[in-house]
Amino acid sequence: MRAHQIMTRPVISVTPDTKVVDAANTMLQKHISGLPVVDAAGKLVGIVSEGDFIRRSEIGTQRKRGRFLKFILGPGKAAADFVHEHGSNVSEIMTTEPLTVTEDTPLEEIVGLMEKNNIKRLPVMRADKIVGIVSRSNLLQAVASLAKEIPDPTADDDHIRNRVIDAIEKNDWCPFGLSVIVRDGIVHLSGVITEERSRKAAVVAAETVTGVVKVHDHLCWVDTMSGMYLNSPEDDELAKAS
Repeated sequence: MRAHQIMTRPVISVTPDTKVVDAANTMLQKHISGLPVVDAAGKLVGIVSEGDFIRRSEIGTQRKRGRFLKFILGPGKAAADFVHEHGSNVSEIMTTEPLTVTEDTPLEEIVGLMEKNNIKRLPVMRADKIVGIVSRSNLLQAVASLAKEIPDPTADDDHIRNRVIDAIEKNDWCPFGLSVIVRDGIVHLSGVITEERSRKAAVVAAETVTGVVKVHDHLCWVDTMSGMYLNSPEDDELAKAS
């Protein structure tokens, strides 16, 4: 399998000028652990993740280094840490020049990059535009949803996947972080919804696509105020059965 067959789209992103607190709230509300950072021209310039919020002055978790270590590291490192811990804009805490993959990158290569660089997500690029993102959760969804004995998705499965995504993402109720995986015409929908009626709409939209044999619902519901998280009824039933 390749990146385009499991990646999440559309991509939720922020700009370098987005306030840190706004980026944090977006991640909480959308139930995602990282955000690509794009400039006014839509070019990827960085990525911000949960790890960038660990050392922050708001919660009193700034780095505290001894005098000797400060001497070894020099004032430049201390200055950079201060900006990261106190900066108010995403540009001041994001990781610049993030690793990326293309739509045709094999999953084996993606896993290798994640393991080697200890990262949890990779932006998927088409030329200089970001078209999706592959995270560890996407890989987990692929493992959980697809039986090993089923062959890799066919060209027709790819066409079905694109039609399902097109049918869903154009609507206001489109799940956040929509992920669609298709094998032998069987569709697996993943993502986050904040309104239960969106679940039925997404399933119906997928069912009406030509070539779809069956739709499995893995959409989770999140309360944007409390952050409470509920798995889909189908996944709950599977968990009880096991």
